[in-house]
Amino acid sequence: MRLVTHGDSAPSSVNRYLLPHEQQVIMVRRHPAVLLRPVGEILGGLILAIILSKFLSDNGASQALAIVWWAWLLLLVRFVWKVAEWSVDYFVVTSQRMLLTTGLITRKVAMMPLSKVTDMSFQRSLLGRMLGYGEFVMESAGQDQALRTVPHIPYPETLYLEVCQMIFPGKDGDDD
Repeated sequence: MRLVTHGDSAPSSVNRYLLPHEQQVIMVRRHPAVLLRPVGEILGGLILAIILSKFLSDNGASQALAIVWWAWLLLLVRFVWKVAEWSVDYFVVTSQRMLLTTGLITRKVAMMPLSKVTDMSFQRSLLGRMLGYGEFVMESAGQDQALRTVPHIPYPETLYLEVCQMIFPGKDGDDD
């Protein structure tokens, strides 16, 4: 997790969406667990390609062998693309709103003003508890918002408390 101090600035891929009067409070990438499926696919594809290569080379099918390795290369390219997408995805909480920026070519920015959040919770699956990520679920007063869920958030308990403190600030100690 990276709590942003006053002097820090967001990457340019995020900074262009921040208003001049907003102060960055929290900025994190989504948890690397987002990449578990692509990693599994590429490793499974590699194992399958090796097994098929052994079988096909014994039978002398060089064209089929080339197709197998080209297919694995496509899986590798897809994996690199997923890593590149993950590297530019950020969850940002400013003094006034929450943003989720996603996408490498088609950039998507989902936003919810902090003042519109009426309820917020987080969920953690068994895998999420083991790897240290969760999902935020936000609700607003009778409206569908662009930012309702934020999956694969690292340090969900800490971030949950930080965001809840901003959404629902405590009293100043006045006992009127």
